[in-house]
Amino acid sequence: MPLITSTYNPSFPFTNTHINTIHKTLFFRGEINYARERITTPDDDFMDLDFSLTGSDTLVVAMHGLEGSSQSNYIISVTNYLNQQNFDVAAVNFRGCSGEDNRKIYAYNSGKTDDLDTILTYLTTNYDYQKIVLLGYSMGGNITLKYLGEQALRFPQVKCAIGVSVPCDLEGSSHALQAPQNKLYILRFLRSLIEKGVEKAEKYPDSILDADEIRRSKNFIDLDNSLTAPLFGFKDAFDYWQQSSSKQFLKDISIPTLVLSALDDTFLSESCYPFEIAQNHNSLYLETPKYGGHVGFNSPMWKSLNNWSERRIADFIKSWT
Repeated sequence: MPLITSTYNPSFPFTNTHINTIHKTLFFRGEINYARERITTPDDDFMDLDFSLTGSDTLVVAMHGLEGSSQSNYIISVTNYLNQQNFDVAAVNFRGCSGEDNRKIYAYNSGKTDDLDTILTYLTTNYDYQKIVLLGYSMGGNITLKYLGEQALRFPQVKCAIGVSVPCDLEGSSHALQAPQNKLYILRFLRSLIEKGVEKAEKYPDSILDADEIRRSKNFIDLDNSLTAPLFGFKDAFDYWQQSSSKQFLKDISIPTLVLSALDDTFLSESCYPFEIAQNHNSLYLETPKYGGHVGFNSPMWKSLNNWSERRIADFIKSWT
């Protein structure tokens, strides 16, 4: 498909990538009333889905990024907007992200697509939606794209998908996050992930985890070597990144899929923008605005109008459902 020319053209201050990235986190004040349902996984763990329903025949499955949840401001914002457009939303909380520790020593990772398959199995078994849309932000976008490309889609109800600010090359993104300009972001991620990792190591003292090694993590190489790789059976961080990156699976995506990633996103390396793959693809649409930050895409400061990415997502969904 041709690459999409974006209509996103913000004015100051949203031409600054960092302001765009942090604006919703600091200033968005949305409210939502979810109805929660708990899914039991095949390995006797659980995930929580938070529903916001309008009586639509279309369900959007919204997946958060690293250390996010259904309470992340960008998830609340898009859920409210999609509800206004008469779409139902199921906001995913990956394992350990709903405010309650999961039952297993392991939780989630950036390529754990079996949990998405479990979610879709639950939804198609317990609801009669004929149209389902997958929407993933950052890590959730990587999971979405990897899932769509790694196997033949088992659920014909899934009509289209959107990935926003997707680190589809995890190694490249991990290196990008080590840049000095991203120091505050990576410290925030590491603080939360190290705390959870140490808690798991202390809860399971006879496990492979070493609490002191986890505490010493200074970047994602350290953390994924000490936590993610041993928990999920990868040889090391590099093996985890290679196997879990969605980029290698993009060529096999068979339903209309939009990847929306800003060129000024400091979380993404050049390798995270699959220009060549999209140009020769029948189903993959790549939109790369000059500005946008990471999961930003803010527009005017006024709250009622500050919803460019939400509108773009809704428009893509309407085109294919």
